[in-house]
Amino acid sequence: MNKKLITTIISSLLGVVFFVFGLNYFFHFIPQPPFPEGVVGNYIGIMYSTKYLLVVKILEVAIGALFFIPKTRALAAILIAPININILLFELLLVGQPGIGVVLVVLNAALFVLNKEKYTSIIA
Repeated sequence: MNKKLITTIISSLLGVVFFVFGLNYFFHFIPQPPFPEGVVGNYIGIMYSTKYLLVVKILEVAIGALFFIPKTRALAAILIAPININILLFELLLVGQPGIGVVLVVLNAALFVLNKEKYTSIIA
């Protein structure tokens, strides 16, 4: 497979994940399990009550949409990276087991590698 096709597939996957799950926060079309108890539940409760999660979900929808526009995919990969790392850290440090965060970080890293020429000017 060529680089452009792989980039399109990875960008589409990330775009769908963040756009759909971001919109789900607002429209509740995917059933949500109840909050877990303990530290994880407290953390999620704080995220909801302070509106922090609202801001994150707005960013997820906006950045997810950027993944569908070929010209803005490299920018989207940079902008979504901190969210992906936070998802992974939440899973590893609070939940105690890896989940989708591993996949998201790997896909994000793959986009960085595939588009490294677009990032050289900001790190050189």
